[in-house]
Amino acid sequence: MKNYLDFEKEIKALEQEVDSLKSPFGSEGISEVDTNKIKDTQREINQKLDEIYSNLNSWQKTQVARHEDRPKANFYIKKIFSQFTLLSGDRYFGDDKSVIAGFGLIDNKSVLIIGQEKGEDLNSRIERNFGMMRPEGYRKCIRLMKLADRFQIPVISFIDTPGAYPGIGAEQRGQASAIANSIECCMSLTVPNISIIIGEGGSGGAIALASSNKVIMLENSIYSVISPEGCASILWRDPSKSLQAAEAMKLTAKDLLKLKIIDEIIPEPLGGAHRDPENIASDIKHSIIKNLKNFENFSKDEIYDHRKAKFLQIGRNQGFSKSSSLNGDGLSYKENGLRKFETHLKKNKFIYLGLGLVAIAGLIAVLS
Repeated sequence: MKNYLDFEKEIKALEQEVDSLKSPFGSEGISEVDTNKIKDTQREINQKLDEIYSNLNSWQKTQVARHEDRPKANFYIKKIFSQFTLLSGDRYFGDDKSVIAGFGLIDNKSVLIIGQEKGEDLNSRIERNFGMMRPEGYRKCIRLMKLADRFQIPVISFIDTPGAYPGIGAEQRGQASAIANSIECCMSLTVPNISIIIGEGGSGGAIALASSNKVIMLENSIYSVISPEGCASILWRDPSKSLQAAEAMKLTAKDLLKLKIIDEIIPEPLGGAHRDPENIASDIKHSIIKNLKNFENFSKDEIYDHRKAKFLQIGRNQGFSKSSSLNGDGLSYKENGLRKFETHLKKNKFIYLGLGLVAIAGLIAVLS
């Protein structure tokens, strides 16, 4: 049974009409199927999908990212990778079912695969905790990322979570430190890591695994520090202002690419990824292979510096680069010519003001 969003009511009615047209059993018994009518109606459905999905606002994209039928991490792992070997447990407390992790092959190359999994039906969603990871989940990922780093195996992460689990037990077991340690581990890897946001990329629960060399988003996915409802509740104490919050937060793939927070957008099939899962899985696979090839000739230090520079340049003009001085370890900040001139003026404004006053006084004296 298909699930439809609020803005897909017309599409729902048309698809129900197609289903009835395809049935050979009419009100008067067996009847002839009108193939021309089916083709015309299907053409109208495609036109409506194109019209609706090419003009989605930020809140509607949030709804698509949360769609019940949207392919989950487990689906992509099965379709994209071969010989996947599941690994469990953090060796401290237990196993977190909200994250799937293990080693597999893509293009005959070994990779570590980490996938935040929401579940397919009510029972599996409860078992997976709706994709909200607990401390043991992050510690499991840290354990496996360190193992992958030791054997120089790239890391691929599928991000799909509303956020880390905020329960009392999770906080008692060190949720904040587990997230911080996961971010530190991602940033310190000497192997390439690639993150694909396939649905929701919510808060620290997402960034804990998305601190990567390449952050890729599906066209209708979202990536934000808080949910639109949470933002609206804090700013206006009114969750109904979710649309206003979603627009202000710049959480869509297109907005984040402009801000250079992500590196690539993978277009989705007409009507969203849930309408053609096989096609979107193939596109994700090609993107992963392409990005892994880009890092083939990078040394360990170059991979580490690439990731570090990527995150340091967010919100800055040109970011940081390797220091060229003999004693220069780490990274130095780069500014363009105009920014350097502005900085110089700010630092020396009183000197230039004094020189200007002296020049004016001299000019007055000459004229008088």
